[in-house]
Amino acid sequence: MRQLISEMLGLFEQGAINRRQLIECLTGIAVTAQAAAAGPESTFRGLGLNHIALRVTDVGRSRDFYRKHFGMPIIRDEENSCFLGLGDHFLALFRGDTPRMDHYCIAIDKFTADSVVDELKRQGLKPDRPSGSSRVYFPDPDGLTVQVSAIDHHA
Repeated sequence: MRQLISEMLGLFEQGAINRRQLIECLTGIAVTAQAAAAGPESTFRGLGLNHIALRVTDVGRSRDFYRKHFGMPIIRDEENSCFLGLGDHFLALFRGDTPRMDHYCIAIDKFTADSVVDELKRQGLKPDRPSGSSRVYFPDPDGLTVQVSAIDHHA
């Protein structure tokens, strides 16, 4: 790439290309390099971690722990679940017999549940979309549950 840039600068200095052509060529080199560095095209464009959901044996105890140590405000609190604010994100606590991570959610660009389900199936994955919801889940290679959502998905 350095050689190509050097050659383009040489052509500019010799007057073989004008400033506009130099900028266009350098922009093309930069875009190509950025695409190469990004690796193969991905199925979706991840925008950020939306939330993490945990299974806990005592929702109230866990709620109080996270509030005390991290100052998380309560978004919604029910007998078997609690949603705690964490900046623009949230932590979900669900009642379970064994403590574990239930799932994590990655916000993706241009999310629509139907198209996500179709694309995951096309990729050979097994999406799960609960009836009547826009939530889409699928297992990662180790069986951990991944949810995908729009960037503005809230508890």
